[in-house]
Amino acid sequence: MEGPKITIDIIDNGGQWTHREWRMLRYLGVDTRIIPNDTPVSNLRSLDGLILSGGAARVGLTGELGKCGDYLELDAPILGICAGHQFMARHYGGDAGEATKPEFGSAKITLIEDGGPLFDGTPSEQIVWESHNDEVTQVPVGFSITAFSESCEVQAMQNQKEDRFGLQFHPEVNDTEYGSTIFENFVRICRTVKLS
Repeated sequence: MEGPKITIDIIDNGGQWTHREWRMLRYLGVDTRIIPNDTPVSNLRSLDGLILSGGAARVGLTGELGKCGDYLELDAPILGICAGHQFMARHYGGDAGEATKPEFGSAKITLIEDGGPLFDGTPSEQIVWESHNDEVTQVPVGFSITAFSESCEVQAMQNQKEDRFGLQFHPEVNDTEYGSTIFENFVRICRTVKLS
């Protein structure tokens, strides 16, 4: 991607595909590292963006995910994926819990309106890859749902400021049709904030 090099690190919450997130960012020319989720904020380098990875923890039920609450106070765009998405919802006053219909494998999501800047350049319906027992059950005040599926009401959300994004599905997995575009869009969002 064109423009100045930016720095986006990935908080490792124990997800099985965290290294794929790192690889996607490296492919896009981003300066990126994988950081343990118990790393103090004071030990983080200067960042243009942050990704909260998925994880094995049942975040929707326990509400625990290292120091992710501290990271969400950073003044930079943040993308939460799966468990990171659920934690983000709870951190800002929404809720997450056990899914009525857990999703594993491919699913079709539908964007609401245009899906916002994270889905720029993608169609209104697309196939994504799911791997979750829990899901966001209530979006926080100031957030809106940007995508849903037949069995999950909150497949994606964003805040009004458009610097906090959550995805229930895994854009880093090849089976997600437009995952690379979603990553490109997040990098573009981070670059725009850096230059503003």
